[in-house]
Amino acid sequence: MKVTETMIEGMYQIKIDQKNRLATRNQVPGTSVYGERLIKANNEEYRLWDPFRSKFAAAYLSGMKLLPQLKGKNILYLGVSTGTTPSHFSDILDDGFIYGVEFSPKVMRKFYRLAEQRPNLIPILADARRPEEYSSYVFDVDLLYQDVSQPEQATIFGRNAQDYLKPGGVGIIAIKSQSINVALEPEEVFSKQMNILENNFGLKVLENSTIDPFEKKHAVMIVKKD
Repeated sequence: MKVTETMIEGMYQIKIDQKNRLATRNQVPGTSVYGERLIKANNEEYRLWDPFRSKFAAAYLSGMKLLPQLKGKNILYLGVSTGTTPSHFSDILDDGFIYGVEFSPKVMRKFYRLAEQRPNLIPILADARRPEEYSSYVFDVDLLYQDVSQPEQATIFGRNAQDYLKPGGVGIIAIKSQSINVALEPEEVFSKQMNILENNFGLKVLENSTIDPFEKKHAVMIVKKD
């Protein structure tokens, strides 16, 4: 079975049934997080990374070129949910860690159980719309990642970037157009959100792409803080 590393260090492609599948090396061998398939190859265990369950994987397979490296980074992740994408980040990070912010107590209980197995995950039960709520727990980070279903997605991201993203740091935001305005065309929603990031918060959008066919009416934006 052929395993090759992608342009993202710690993210691999494994050829299975004539198809290349994304994967990470499992840091908790024998354990699946969300029902993903575990693969043994070269005396290592890998977890297949489902792009239909992860905006980062979908963005990579959609051809985005400026996705940042993850290894060794400290990350603030807004909207960790039960931990699908954060678990793959956890596999990659090595000495970095993830502050995982989630609003729902029910969902956070599941993420907390995941964090018990993975010490580089730090659960924070809080509202991402109010970044001051976790100022006592979060220090400046290299990467800000956001995947939330809220009407003011760009504003939430911008406020957290102001408070926690280091100068020169990079952000990834998944924009869900249907959570913002169902009456507008997705492209118009994406444009308005980009304008908020750039004009209201001084962030520079480096790359912007939809992630069809993995997620309809979604876009992923890569931004940088000067």
